[in-house]
Amino acid sequence: MKAKLTAHDVARLAQVSQSAVSRAFTPGASVAPETRERIHSAARQLGYRPNAIARSLITRRSRIIGLVMSYLENQFYPLVIERLSQALQRDGYHVLLFISETTEADSVLTDILQYQVDGIVMASTTLSSALANDCTRAGIPVVLFNRVAQMGAMGRYSTSSVTSQNRAGGRMVGELLLRTGHRRIAWLAGEENASTSLEREAGLCEALAAADKGLYARAVGRYDFGEAQRAVLALFADPATRPDALAVANDHMAIAALETLRAELGLRVPHDVSVVGFDNVPQAAWPSFDLTTVQQDVDQMVDATRALLFEHIGGEVVPRSVAVPCVLIERGTVRTREPKRRQTT
Repeated sequence: MKAKLTAHDVARLAQVSQSAVSRAFTPGASVAPETRERIHSAARQLGYRPNAIARSLITRRSRIIGLVMSYLENQFYPLVIERLSQALQRDGYHVLLFISETTEADSVLTDILQYQVDGIVMASTTLSSALANDCTRAGIPVVLFNRVAQMGAMGRYSTSSVTSQNRAGGRMVGELLLRTGHRRIAWLAGEENASTSLEREAGLCEALAAADKGLYARAVGRYDFGEAQRAVLALFADPATRPDALAVANDHMAIAALETLRAELGLRVPHDVSVVGFDNVPQAAWPSFDLTTVQQDVDQMVDATRALLFEHIGGEVVPRSVAVPCVLIERGTVRTREPKRRQTT
């Protein structure tokens, strides 16, 4: 049987110390570029591959970040996974993805902790803040993604979080719909207890209140395609009282709304009703949807998440919340002006 290659073999061929070999294969470790290249060349020549598991036992760092999600139907989250994984890989980390089979994602965290992850990103709206606090108390850095952390009794955040400026985004939607002549503005919420949906609705209502108006109607889609379709059917069941605009808590439900309004109710968007989403997923720009929406800056949110994680991994223990600016993207699902009323004689 061929003897197993070790770092000592690489060190001997490269004429360096064994500790230099270890540093050469440790992301972020200090080693001269020419020395690193000589070590890597020797490793290639010998066919040596470093043992990440053995290194983690020595350094007590797995260089793995656990990412927890409850579902991937929302087109926003596959994009998050891609951007976050690519960014962390450039930092020398890898992502371990866990997806709950149910809407309750807390049950998977026990499994994640067994992998000795260096940190956890929670991107599920169903994860409890109490569980995030338990992980923090266990010494595992946690960052909430696209949801707001709860404020503690001392006026401090219980867990670090990264969100968009959701309330400002909601105001943008309200101001756009008012500016374009809409008067019967309805809201399609996500989960009732989801911070993102609550903040977006609050911003929309602030814009309406500034014009001495309130929500014309409201329904809940629970961030689910089928639930959103059923909610839209209920909102638009009576032709005499239909809303003339529908603001939606995310693009996933907004696309469901567009399908229902056009295919099942035979309404014209935006002539009969305008629709606005939130996220700006890639599908929103497709010509078949051409959805007006509020864009979340995924890259900036990912960068903020990484910065918070590394602060906590490095020993910074004061949780804080980062809110990234968002931008209104105007496309073809909002009419540009109020339709002319038919004159009677």
